Formats: sequence, C-alpha cells, structure tokens
Amino acid sequence: MVWTWRYEKADGTEQTSGVGHEEFAGQGDAETWIGETWKQLAEDGVDNAVLLEDDRVIYSMSLHEG
Repeated sequence: MVWTWRYEKADGTEQTSGVGHEEFAGQGDAETWIGETWKQLAEDGVDNAVLLEDDRVIYSMSLHEG
C-alpha cells in the first residue's frame, strides 16, 4: 500500500503546479508530513489536501486556518 496526498483548489480541481508528490509507507508518516508542510502548501495555493491509500480516498481536509 502506498499513501499519498492529492492537492486541490477550493473548487475541487487538482493542484499540481509547484507542488511535489510524496509517497509514504503508512498513514502516520503521511499525516506527520502534512502536519509539517501544510502552511507552505497553503502559501503555494493549495486549498485542500486529500489523503489516499493507493487510489482510495481516506479523508479530505482544508489547509486554511480557522
């Protein structure tokens, strides 16, 4: 199993420009990474992060504070 994040704009379109694609061995590793980088991703124009296990959506979260 591979864990990845998909990055989206507020309207649900995928954000790929300027955003790297990381792969993780486990959910905990992926969540630790997003916890350390979410502010930079938001500054780069990402509105939402979607956690995927292979192709299955686990959950989606906003990168905006509040």
